Amino acid sequence: MEINKLILGDNLEILKTIESESVDLIYLDPPFFSNRNYEVIWGDNGEVRSFEDRFSGGIDHYIAWLKERVIEMHRILKPTGSIFLHCDWHANAYIRVFILDKLFGENNFRNEIIWCYTGPSASKKAFPMKHDTIWRYSKSNEFVFNVEDIRVSYKKSNLSTGRTALAGRADDERLIELDERGKVPEDFWTDIPSGSHISKHERIGYPTQKPMKLLERIIKASSNENDIVLDPFVGGGTTVAVADKLNRKWIGIDQSISAIKVTEARMQNQQDLFAKPFVVQLHKYDYDTLRYKDAFEFEVFIVTQFGGINNAKQRGDLGLDGKTRENQPIQVKRSDNIGRNVVDNFLSAVKRNDKNLYEKNKAEKKPIGFIIAFSFGKGAIQEVARLKNEENIIIELVKVEDIIPIAKKPKLSVEIIDKGTDTKGLREIEFKAQGESNAGIEFYMWDFDFKNDKFNAEIMFDKKGDQSYKFKPGFCNIAVKVIDNEGLENIEVIKLKVNGIIEREK
Repeated sequence: MEINKLILGDNLEILKTIESESVDLIYLDPPFFSNRNYEVIWGDNGEVRSFEDRFSGGIDHYIAWLKERVIEMHRILKPTGSIFLHCDWHANAYIRVFILDKLFGENNFRNEIIWCYTGPSASKKAFPMKHDTIWRYSKSNEFVFNVEDIRVSYKKSNLSTGRTALAGRADDERLIELDERGKVPEDFWTDIPSGSHISKHERIGYPTQKPMKLLERIIKASSNENDIVLDPFVGGGTTVAVADKLNRKWIGIDQSISAIKVTEARMQNQQDLFAKPFVVQLHKYDYDTLRYKDAFEFEVFIVTQFGGINNAKQRGDLGLDGKTRENQPIQVKRSDNIGRNVVDNFLSAVKRNDKNLYEKNKAEKKPIGFIIAFSFGKGAIQEVARLKNEENIIIELVKVEDIIPIAKKPKLSVEIIDKGTDTKGLREIEFKAQGESNAGIEFYMWDFDFKNDKFNAEIMFDKKGDQSYKFKPGFCNIAVKVIDNEGLENIEVIKLKVNGIIEREK
């Protein structure tokens, strides 16, 4: 629970694996009970399966589908934790009566938050429905609510109303204090724009994207720094993006590979050199990406996948990268064909690290530690066998493919087409990306100003792989990623010299 995670899969099954009373705040924005095709946003297999499962029956089926998930959320929520469930008029009453009141108790109801927004409507027989409901429940009477962190402006124009309410008190001093400190927002939120009014720099192309200000208010109100925030329907990733900015730990889950990969790109764009690492858990993993990724990131990832606890230190750790739940040391080698010398050095490090633990495990014929690598050479295998047979020392050699499934990443090629120069002297170039994968291609991402080997997606979700872009004369680097239905990806970097002609470096 110490590592920020994006997890691909059915949230019900994943929630069942999370430790009880380990999460501080849950925000969920499940698909609304509208049974409309527009709810299939990404269009990938995982999302379509979830849509069909959710609406194979009527409202009773939908409530049962959601309730079994909220049961797990209640279990993993800390006694001081809170849950915010985002819904609309289609099922909000059913959700409160048949799920939240029954699981959390009517006494733990805290707010019915009405998030209001405006916009045109074609309605001729009813008032336009322009709000969502966010149910706020706590797990007990002791819960986090940071009043001072969410105050908003208290305008002087409200002073006359305030005088009436505060009659008989030291009115002027009290009102001045209120004006300076601000007020706690009421339970109807009109000051946060809806998705259609999200600022351009924040927008990622996700049609039901929630604004960061909405999640910022929720996370600030009901969690503290280093608390764990969970979003089991992560969608476009707003919850985890805000949690990360506010120095919270986070877990995001989604059944859609597109949601997970877009959120991953969003987090990579957002994070700086000092950000804490995060892991992405997929169904399959590409050998090249794992084998050549940052060494520390790989250690964190594979130890977590193995079920261990990571060593926070990167130096002075005797070469030990983590430990099991029983405190047995783990060493990770991001290499193939590991030799005997690694086994020898590991054995020495384990003895120095904790002599008593080493002797205890040896006496009980338990592994004194684990070495994880992509493959092991004959020397390492023979030495481990000799130690076990002759000295009763058990060292387990674990291949990466025994922890996670390995697959081939998709192939990618990019064609460029010169579209000529416009009246401003900008050269328009069309790019046609073509991916190939046995799993099927899902979508493409584009970075038209690729720098320092850091992919910063400008276009996060392109189903066709066709893009046009205008360039000034000079050198430019363009990068495109292809993502397949397993979440595996490949990247092609195109280096161009744009002048009288277009030259592409080989």
